[in-house]
Amino acid sequence: MSNHALAERHRLTELLVAAGPDAPTLCAGWTTRDLAAHLVIRERRPDAAPGIRLGALAGWTKRVQDGYAERPYEDLVRLFRSGPPVYSLFALPGADEAANTVEYFVHAEDVLRAADDWTPQPVPPGRAEALWRRLPMLARLEAGRRSPVRLVLEHPDGRSLSVGPAGSPTVRLTGEPGELVLFTYGRGDRTTLDVDGAPDAVEALRHVLPLPAQQGR
Repeated sequence: MSNHALAERHRLTELLVAAGPDAPTLCAGWTTRDLAAHLVIRERRPDAAPGIRLGALAGWTKRVQDGYAERPYEDLVRLFRSGPPVYSLFALPGADEAANTVEYFVHAEDVLRAADDWTPQPVPPGRAEALWRRLPMLARLEAGRRSPVRLVLEHPDGRSLSVGPAGSPTVRLTGEPGELVLFTYGRGDRTTLDVDGAPDAVEALRHVLPLPAQQGR
């Protein structure tokens, strides 16, 4: 069985090594050092990980992450490369694959696409299909609840899914599954998606979710 999370962990590790500790990322305000610290505490500090999602606990999470960020960068990368410790929830059978395939794909692209001269890396077909399978839930939880328009996310082979307020103007975004995943996570301005919709609908969407620098039709 393919382990897409493991493959993306290796890819992200190599990107972090190549970039060094002070490179920018697409995570607002974070360098690669900050991102590496985030990745480590997420699977090694169960007391701090909840604050990644829960605002009430975010202060503690930030203090722990900032402390880890003071460690040697090479140590942070080594800890992330080695995988979750036995006490981590991510060490449970199947948990890493279920929880981290998208997480590591997005963060790898956060490193890759922060450079001004970025170009997309090809995504293996099996991994692209795994991203597509996860897209409906991601789109509902992330982009769908924020979008002021109806979104149609379309695979190049014609498959599509719709999220967002029914009865609203529609904006269609077409591209590879990885590009659509990045859009749902607010990285749309660094994607190669085609955007199609009435200009006012596209502009309304652009106010809440980044889009490629192009005009809807």
